Amino acid sequence: MEKAEDHEMVSIYYLDPGDSDALLLEQKECVLNWATKDSWPMGVVHSYIFRKGRIWITAGAHRHRVSALRRNPKASVVITSKGTSMGAGKSITIKGTCEIHDSREIKDWFYPELANAIRDTPEEIKAFESMLDSPLRIVLEITPVKWITYDGAKMREHAQGTLDPSRVSSPLESDTTRLAKEKAKRNIAND
Repeated sequence: MEKAEDHEMVSIYYLDPGDSDALLLEQKECVLNWATKDSWPMGVVHSYIFRKGRIWITAGAHRHRVSALRRNPKASVVITSKGTSMGAGKSITIKGTCEIHDSREIKDWFYPELANAIRDTPEEIKAFESMLDSPLRIVLEITPVKWITYDGAKMREHAQGTLDPSRVSSPLESDTTRLAKEKAKRNIAND
């Protein structure tokens, strides 16, 4: 495979499924994004777990993000590999819908799972579980609709001319149709 000459076509550097699974399970923080009443995008860092094919987060029911997600359940979640054993440069963005739970059944399942994922000792786990179980706390369940993944190691290997061509995917529409239109608009020759 030839060396990459620029950083314009990045959709080909998908995260391998095994790496996606590992990142979703090892990382403990994400950025949850939503739209405000006046359409401004907002995001905040949350601890999370990935279970049952979904992202699970908790927050106080009085938070603005909860009101916004009740009004418009469209959300996105961004997860990076920074701080994990995978090193930096890998990411997952999930476009999804958010369901808000206040049931005892969900809380009884979720709180121990989250506490075990982000605390170390039995004492810390129990204390965190207890702290989470407050009357104002709700659970957010984000069901993925679309996945966008990126593996910066593949891009680096491509730039060095060492990437095995079997490790890239076909480019997405943004790197075919939309890239060609933008080049034409700017009078840049298509390769």
